[in-house]
Amino acid sequence: MARKLFRSHETRAMIDRYSVVELIGIYLGIAAFLFFMLAPFVEGFLVSLKPLAQLFSTPYSFWPENGSFEAYRTMWVSVPRFGRYIFNSLFISVVSTIIVLILVVPAAYAFARFKFKGMAMVLGGFLAVSMFSGAVLLIPLFRLMRTLGLLNTYYAMIVPGAAFLIPSAIWLLRTYMMRIPNELNEAAYMDGASQFYTFRRVILPIARPGIIVVAIMTFIGAYAQQFIFALTFNSKTEFMPLPVGLFAYFGKQEVIWNELMAASFVGIAPAMVIIFFLQRYLVGGLTAGAVKQ
Repeated sequence: MARKLFRSHETRAMIDRYSVVELIGIYLGIAAFLFFMLAPFVEGFLVSLKPLAQLFSTPYSFWPENGSFEAYRTMWVSVPRFGRYIFNSLFISVVSTIIVLILVVPAAYAFARFKFKGMAMVLGGFLAVSMFSGAVLLIPLFRLMRTLGLLNTYYAMIVPGAAFLIPSAIWLLRTYMMRIPNELNEAAYMDGASQFYTFRRVILPIARPGIIVVAIMTFIGAYAQQFIFALTFNSKTEFMPLPVGLFAYFGKQEVIWNELMAASFVGIAPAMVIIFFLQRYLVGGLTAGAVKQ
C-alpha cells in the first residue's frame, strides 16, 4: 500500500512539475508557432475561394465574399497541361526515392555494422555535401548533364535530385540501424548464415520502419526540390514538374492568384494523401528504438 502511494506521489510530481504560469507560457508558445506555420496555408486557401477582382479590393477582406470553388475548375482550362505537371512531379519523386533506397539501405547497413579505414572521413564528406545548395553546383551539373546527353529528359532531374538526397538519407538510416542489436548478426553467423543472408532476412525486416521513414523523407525532399533542376536542365513542356508548371499562371499583364493558389493545393494533394496513409509508419519509425529494452 505504501509503495502504491509512493508511486502515485511520484507520478503527480512529474505531471505537476510546471506551475500555472509556466503552462500558460508553454501553450501560448505552441499556439504562436502553429499560427505562424498554418497562417500562410489558411490565407492561400481563402485566396483560392475569392474572385480575382476581390483580391485587389480596398480595404482588403480576409474572409471571401461570395466565395466559391470556381478557381478549382477554371485552373484546368487556363493551364491544360496541369495534370501532366502533377504526374511528372510524382514520377520524378517516386523514381528518385527508389534509387535512393536501393543505394542507401546497403550503404547505411555497412556504415552501421562494419568499421573500416576512412569511414569517419567518408561520413563527414556526406555531411559536408548535404550542406551545399543545388544552386552552387548548377553550372558543373549542367555541363555534366549536357556531356551525358541527359538534358531535356526525366533523368536530368532525377539524377541530381537523388544525389543530393543520398547523404542525409544515409545518416538517418545509419543511426536507426545502429540501434539494432549486434547480437542478431552474431546469432545468424553462428547458425551459418552469410552476411548477405543476414542482411536480407534478419536486418531488413527489423529496419523496415526506419526504411519507411527514409522513403517518406526522401519523397518529400524530391517533391520539393524539383524547381531549380527542372528550370535549368529542362526546356520541354512534357517533362516539366509541378513547381515550374505553376509559372503558367503568371501572365504578361497579371497573375491569376486565385487559380495559382487552387493549383498549388491540388498539386500537393497527392503527396499529402501518400503521407497521410504512411504517417503511422513515420511516427513508428521515428520513435522505434527511442527506449532501450
